[in-house]
Amino acid sequence: MKKTFKPARKLHKWLGYLLGIQILAWLLGGLVMSAIPLEKVHGKHLATRTLVNPFKSSDYVASIDNIVSQVTNPTKITFAHFLSTPLITVTSEGNPQSFNGITGQPFKAPNKQQIIANAHAHLLIDAQPVSTTLLGLGPRESGYKKDVWKVQFNDTLSTTLYLSSDTGKVITVRSTLWRIFDFFWMLHIMDYDERENFNNPLLISFAATSVLFCLTGFLLLLQNIRIKSRFK
Repeated sequence: MKKTFKPARKLHKWLGYLLGIQILAWLLGGLVMSAIPLEKVHGKHLATRTLVNPFKSSDYVASIDNIVSQVTNPTKITFAHFLSTPLITVTSEGNPQSFNGITGQPFKAPNKQQIIANAHAHLLIDAQPVSTTLLGLGPRESGYKKDVWKVQFNDTLSTTLYLSSDTGKVITVRSTLWRIFDFFWMLHIMDYDERENFNNPLLISFAATSVLFCLTGFLLLLQNIRIKSRFK
């Protein structure tokens, strides 16, 4: 048995050196991610993604037939609004096109001031915008969406809204809480690039090595039990 325990002890020691930091990261990440409620991570207490439509069906006076005739193969019609403008959105092959619900004209992309006003209308906290930037390609936290407005507010959590440059619709809400959660999620799944692949080879290798670490630990535990039983 000594020939078995000796290499097991040596292997256990080196596996401990290899895995120590990552195991700590797993434990710390689990603690942080379980301590922060998901609704707060998604910023539901900071801003709402949708607003109650203040318009009635009778407010949409534009001709539906005229609007639909401007869209090829329409599949869906929805009634929405942007600030004080009623909108009729017609979807064709997954591509929505919005029209002014009063004039029937194509909805013009909102300007910077309108984007700020819409972002502020979705806000659930008392804060003011500190920067508003039009991005050709949004960062990873916006899902790499193209042509988006980034509106950042001055609250303690640096609440940030990403809005479509075409429609002004809120795409997502981000904050410091989300970024903290995302950082520890990255450490937890060991995907240091896109932070989405839970089945990456690095994670699988470390998980398998951790199992081996536990097995050698149990083997050494058996050795201690055997030694103690001899001295009884």
